[in-house]
Amino acid sequence: MKSLLRLLAGGLLLASATSRSLALFGGQEVLQDGGDQSLVVPGHNPLKFCHEKHEDYLVIDHVDLSPNPPLAGKNLTVDAVGVFQQDIEDGAYVTLSVKWNLIWLLRRRTDLCEQFKNVNLTCPIKKGESVVTKIIELPREIPPGRYTVVADVFTKDDKPITCLTAEVVFTLPPRSG
Repeated sequence: MKSLLRLLAGGLLLASATSRSLALFGGQEVLQDGGDQSLVVPGHNPLKFCHEKHEDYLVIDHVDLSPNPPLAGKNLTVDAVGVFQQDIEDGAYVTLSVKWNLIWLLRRRTDLCEQFKNVNLTCPIKKGESVVTKIIELPREIPPGRYTVVADVFTKDDKPITCLTAEVVFTLPPRSG
């Protein structure tokens, strides 16, 4: 479980670090598209698999976010549980993309093992169950708009581990007075 949670937390932490740099404000709403329910990531979260599940390396039991949807200026707690079917070696990587409305803010390939350090995990990640819990401070000011985050994770040999995506809309807070 530790291995699975490490992977999930690494991708989510990378996405949250990116969102922190965006300086957002207001509320947030998770978009529901009524699409393929087989792509929904188990748990209380807005995550979906990008395409068919790649369960040769990772089987996700669940990912829970609290609060869900995340709120600007509030701490976000991520609890993830999964099972790595094979060891994940140093050299694995994540391709992270963040889009705000129609504008790509970020497209970056990052070393997965470096991201795992953010959740006190190290590579290689051994086969077996992983559990990760991480608290992320979300910024108070987040520009309103539709945000799409995609984290596509690969082994050092370019074999797909998983691909997760989420789409969220942040809105302006209601005016008082």
